[in-house]
Amino acid sequence: MGDHFAWRLVRTCRWAMDFVTGMKSDDEGHRPSTAAVAHKPLSESQWLVRFIFLESIAGVPGMVAGTLRHLHSIRRLQPDQGWIKTLLEESYNERMHLLTFLDMYKPGWLMRALIFVGQGVFYNAMFVGYLVSPRICHRFVGYLEEEAVHTYTRCLREIDRGNLPTWTRPGFRIPDIAVQYWDMKPGRRTMRDLILYIRADEASHRGVNHTLSNLRQTDPNPFVAEHIQSKHMEIAATKPAGLEREEAVRGSTRASRKSG
Repeated sequence: MGDHFAWRLVRTCRWAMDFVTGMKSDDEGHRPSTAAVAHKPLSESQWLVRFIFLESIAGVPGMVAGTLRHLHSIRRLQPDQGWIKTLLEESYNERMHLLTFLDMYKPGWLMRALIFVGQGVFYNAMFVGYLVSPRICHRFVGYLEEEAVHTYTRCLREIDRGNLPTWTRPGFRIPDIAVQYWDMKPGRRTMRDLILYIRADEASHRGVNHTLSNLRQTDPNPFVAEHIQSKHMEIAATKPAGLEREEAVRGSTRASRKSG
């Protein structure tokens, strides 16, 4: 029931986002956002508005969960089994997505107000939700990241169809902050390449959060470097449902105390 609640909540959020940004969903609520059709193709600025709002929200859950687990760890005088590091890294990664897009588009006062209100509501909802059920919160974030993957996939499809000509012009340059952060090589610095990098990040977050939802709160985090036995981060990115508990904790128990 908890998983279904998380899924329905994400679908509601997606419907609101589609409505605000001009996408008309004809999928009867059960297909991903790549199945949505727009009244007309979104422009580059409309995509950036959607990305900025999405990333301003996506950076919240990792920070909330990491903060609460940090406080729990120092209050109980016990190690955290490595969860804090992964959660804060996720939040930082989402913020870098946001800063990249902000280098390409400057929001007006209305969007800034919406982000201000949205962040306040979402942060407090996540704070209370994580206190009540961390498992459901991680499942919710996993579904949220799934929608992000579909959003960026749809954007790639529109780039390939030629619907976003500004981003495919020979002289178009992506922000330097993106080149440095992802260490993008010469010849691989197009807008399409940038979206591919960001989509890969979202796919990894999706698998990580579904995995954390499958774990017990006292299990070691399989995504901390010392624990990785078979490139679990890469595996998580290719497994939409995440790793099952038995698969995730295998081989990580002995190293769990090293990361705190």
